[in-house]
Amino acid sequence: MNNIERLISIYKRLHNKTLLQGDYKMKYAFVGIGSHSVNNLYPVLDYLHVPLKYICCKSTSKVELIRKRVGVTATVTLDDIIDDDEVGGVFVSVSPDAHYDIAKKVLESGKSLFIEKPPCRSVEELRSLAEIAEKSNVRTVLVGVQKRYAPVTCIISRKLVKLGCVSYNMRYQTGLYPEGDPLLDLFIHPLDYVCFLFGRAEIYAVDCVRHGGSGMTLLLILKHRNARGVLELSTYYTWRSAKEELTVNAKDGIYELEQMESLKFTPKPGAVFGIPMEKVCRNYRPITVDLFGRNNFVPILANNQIYTQGYFNEIKTFVDLVEGKNFKGCNSSFRSLDATFELIDGLRKVI
Repeated sequence: MNNIERLISIYKRLHNKTLLQGDYKMKYAFVGIGSHSVNNLYPVLDYLHVPLKYICCKSTSKVELIRKRVGVTATVTLDDIIDDDEVGGVFVSVSPDAHYDIAKKVLESGKSLFIEKPPCRSVEELRSLAEIAEKSNVRTVLVGVQKRYAPVTCIISRKLVKLGCVSYNMRYQTGLYPEGDPLLDLFIHPLDYVCFLFGRAEIYAVDCVRHGGSGMTLLLILKHRNARGVLELSTYYTWRSAKEELTVNAKDGIYELEQMESLKFTPKPGAVFGIPMEKVCRNYRPITVDLFGRNNFVPILANNQIYTQGYFNEIKTFVDLVEGKNFKGCNSSFRSLDATFELIDGLRKVI
């Protein structure tokens, strides 16, 4: 074995050892065991070796099944978690209608909280939770708006801070949604994302088209401090071909983001005396650069949808904050969602 092969072998051995070890000391609890949690959140906890002590659900029929399959203490009583001083952080992902009351109880106990979106139903409830968290001196609170933690978000947000934005357009299209409130349960994704990227938004124009029972299309024009945006948010397409696309017209060029999976950049051509070079030079060909893309060929963490969509980074950020390993803070505190909920409350009044 030559030196290069020996170094590769050492690296692989150390890497594999790291994957098998967990270095989190505190205990955690999870409230909820629905489809979203099982598919997107629990796998990250398992990968990170987060010490999960409790799973709380509302069905007694699931208790024994959870104990056998997951190997943790299952309970139907939130007080079992609240009264356990060994538990330092609580994950909450249940019905949105139940989030506020559960979050309030966890925060008043002084435990750190990770809560899925939406954490509550109004800006008043959001501000109430923020005040409770501050009074209880909770170490950290993180709302699970995972797109803020997606790798592609880090790239485009840095670009926009440096270069600025002129305008953008966004399409968010799904199928019918009869089981809940599309404005708060679904449209919170794109509305929060544009508030995160471009700042607080003012509703310049809005039109709402109803399609039968559960179909709805919102057509919006939003005004931010340094940008304008046009959005189509709809539940009158299909789930099989659901889309989320963002095109940003920045000062240096056009950024095209597709479903948090790819980001392309096309620079703007120059001009001479106001005449665009692409009209003067017949051979001009714009060069599109791939700034980010998921590589499906190699099945590693960085190419997994759970990672590219931001679920991995949001959970790791929360646990690191609870353990005192992250000093940068989080991107999704209650206070940071104030603009998002103001926008949602404003839309609810006019549609």
